[in-house]
Amino acid sequence: MNPLFKKRKSVRNFLEEEIEKEKLEEILKVVESSPSAGNLKAREVLVVKEKELKQELAKASFHQNFISQAPLVLIFFALPEKSKQVYGERGENLYALQDATISCAYAWLEAVNMGLGACWVGAFDEEKVKEILKVPSGWRPIALLPIGYPAE
Repeated sequence: MNPLFKKRKSVRNFLEEEIEKEKLEEILKVVESSPSAGNLKAREVLVVKEKELKQELAKASFHQNFISQAPLVLIFFALPEKSKQVYGERGENLYALQDATISCAYAWLEAVNMGLGACWVGAFDEEKVKEILKVPSGWRPIALLPIGYPAE
């Protein structure tokens, strides 16, 4: 097994240390290069660093407070309508979700590759997350990925 996969674990306790701009840029490059159905990239990712927004996201995630402790949180959205235009119902109900989840998995592995930790969060109120981040109505939040230097 590749050592990278052995290092990957869910980290829920982070140091109060900023993530270097270069590391975030590399993670976002990996997200952009991740596979997607028909290369449509029927997904979006937002970067949240603001303490207040992270606290609101933690509340919307059933009070998983480690989310607000991380220096940054990536939020992955599926764009079902974009995929539906090409692939119909299967694109809307499956491919767009896969596009978002694949890019989240790639981001997590790249974070680990650079000595960072993260934790996939799938338990949250979708409508509250959309409201907090003021995203377009067609965006569906799929996963939150708090990232930081592990304190554990």
